[in-house]
Amino acid sequence: WPSESTTRTAFSWQTPAMGITRSSFKKRRATGGKRPVYRKKRKFELGRPAAGTRIGPKRIRTVRVRGGHTKFRALRLEHGNFAWPSESTTRRTRVLDVLYNATNNELVRTKTLVKNAIVQIDATPFRQWFNQHYGIELGKNKLEEVKISGSVTRKREKRRKANEGNGAVVDTGVAEQMKTGRVIACIASRPGQHGRVDGYILEGAELAFYQKKMMKKTKGKKE
Repeated sequence: WPSESTTRTAFSWQTPAMGITRSSFKKRRATGGKRPVYRKKRKFELGRPAAGTRIGPKRIRTVRVRGGHTKFRALRLEHGNFAWPSESTTRRTRVLDVLYNATNNELVRTKTLVKNAIVQIDATPFRQWFNQHYGIELGKNKLEEVKISGSVTRKREKRRKANEGNGAVVDTGVAEQMKTGRVIACIASRPGQHGRVDGYILEGAELAFYQKKMMKKTKGKKE
């Protein structure tokens, strides 16, 4: 008998690879009846395999798409720009872990980066900015003032007055996370389309919502 590899090569023509299509010919009617397929697949209906972006050293592939445009298919990413909404600042930081995904737990297990995934990022760039901007060290048990020069103090006092006293008021949930050096964030970009993993830090009601979801998930595992 021929070997397995020889057989696969010789008879591969019998099972051709089917192209991914986004056409609705295979979908049934609302009544449950089948639709007649009166034409073959079209180029403009094609679909492509998912990128499955994981955490790792940056690896991006370009894909030529309809109209001569280009998509940037990220296969591996580990750094991105994340915004701190309440402070109106953005810093480039490292993505450490995937914590939650409303679509599928399998995407959490495999640490796949997709839009709206809840991830854990490094808080160091934000702590450094906060210290430089307000002169307050985040991540300690108490918000302690750092020793700074008189000129810097005067500049910061002037800035605080300009902001009408809306100074270093940090969301309690974010402040607690800063102690661990990691904060929870949400991905807002599309890594498989744009080749970037950008997002924003979760705060307030949104943070509480996802923390509750994650707590429920861990409780289910223990039981």
